[in-house]
Amino acid sequence: MDIEAFESSLESGAESPAELGDELKALWHDAKGDWGKAHELCQSAGSRDGDWVHAYLHRVEGDLSNASYWYHRSGQPKFEGSHKEEWRSIVQELLSR
Repeated sequence: MDIEAFESSLESGAESPAELGDELKALWHDAKGDWGKAHELCQSAGSRDGDWVHAYLHRVEGDLSNASYWYHRSGQPKFEGSHKEEWRSIVQELLSR
């Protein structure tokens, strides 16, 4: 799946595409406005990528100290751009793997 197909699935789907891992499903649900489901999915992912998404979600929430903790755990730098730019950047990186 590429970024265009991922974004298109947001328009057409009531559920995230089945082939996605929990980290991408979390970002999908975040884009659909379901922060709670996104948070649940990234916590259950049990991976550094899940920690990265977790950091992003706490940044969106405005809990910057918690976000800093999760950025550190993920090994990713704190993002300095907009939430939308970070969301897209993470999605693209995860889809490329």
